[in-house]
Amino acid sequence: MLEAFRAAFRTLRQHLLRSLLTTLGIIIGVMAVVAVVSLIQGLSQTVLAQFRGLGANGLFVYPHVTEHEYLEGEKPVVTRRDLLTIEHRIPHLRSITPELRLGDVTAREDTFTTLVPLTGTTPSYARTQGVTPVVGRFLVPSDIVTRRRVVVIGTSLVRNLHLGRNPLGRYLTMDGEAFKIVGVLARRGTLFGQNLDNLALVPYTVAAAIAGARARDDLVIALNVARPTELAGTAARIRVLLRRNHHLRPGQHDNFRVVDAAQIARKVNGLLDTFTYILGGIVAISLLVGGVGIMNIMLVSVTERTREIGILKSLGATRQDILLQFLIEAIVVSLLGGIVGVVLGVLLGEASRGLIPGFDRAYVPLWSVALALGFSTAVGLLFGIAPAAKAARLDPLEALRYE
Repeated sequence: MLEAFRAAFRTLRQHLLRSLLTTLGIIIGVMAVVAVVSLIQGLSQTVLAQFRGLGANGLFVYPHVTEHEYLEGEKPVVTRRDLLTIEHRIPHLRSITPELRLGDVTAREDTFTTLVPLTGTTPSYARTQGVTPVVGRFLVPSDIVTRRRVVVIGTSLVRNLHLGRNPLGRYLTMDGEAFKIVGVLARRGTLFGQNLDNLALVPYTVAAAIAGARARDDLVIALNVARPTELAGTAARIRVLLRRNHHLRPGQHDNFRVVDAAQIARKVNGLLDTFTYILGGIVAISLLVGGVGIMNIMLVSVTERTREIGILKSLGATRQDILLQFLIEAIVVSLLGGIVGVVLGVLLGEASRGLIPGFDRAYVPLWSVALALGFSTAVGLLFGIAPAAKAARLDPLEALRYE
């Protein structure tokens, strides 16, 4: 066995160009598989990170209707009255984080202007969304109570308005109101094409005052209950209260949705895993093309080395010895191609960071590396059988006479 491996590596060194051409299909196939998996799994990790702030005890309440209901004129809605109802009627809540979205507004500082989504929220937003200020501070309870005109902004707003490295204390004019900048959030990148760094967060009470008596709120509520066992009961009670608030009759569908954070994360993760398997499987077909290349080159190699095979057999090598030597050579070629492909795939995934909307970092799970290397080795074994069998069947006398 050791001699067979030595002979395989010796043959590869003696025919470097041929070996490279043999492994090219495997390299490209494995590289494509690993790159695709790293991109999709990286996106999956980014998405799951958005729900980790609520942990295992988290609930989301957000507007929702089916597409058919929306076309019939039904409007999804969660109102400020719903928020007050939940605060006063649902016991044992650890935290409640409203996000009152006022839509895109024009932000102005000096002569520069830009559009930014304006959202009213509370200090617990930092924990539920996993955001931290890199400059200044986040919203504090006194901002909410006193309706202080302060704002925490993202890095994109700093760049678009040319606010410099330390914009603290400067004032932005948004929706006719002047807000003092008290903090800048750490960069988060993009998610599904949405720039997570283009945002302005103001105290919820200030946003509610700006919204005034508008006909419909765009409100999302994140909740934390005391224990995971209370999730189902709390969700059911919230649903009853909100149906009563919205005057929904028996049989009418909800125009809102109450789900736990883990449920959303599982659905998103399952969807992305499905994409991983489908796209990875499609790309893996290229490995079969690489396997055909290995078989063709190995068949040529058997023909070129006919006299060598005759000498080996005349010196006592059995059919099993010849079969093993050529099989190991095919496996070594495909395995080396797989290793190079994995390295190039990881590098390609990292190089794509920031170039694809919704993707912030590559993530290569160990199972994908093991699967890629295992599949490339299996391809070498499968497509190396025919050349190895041909070499093993050669008659030693005919092989020695071969020119």
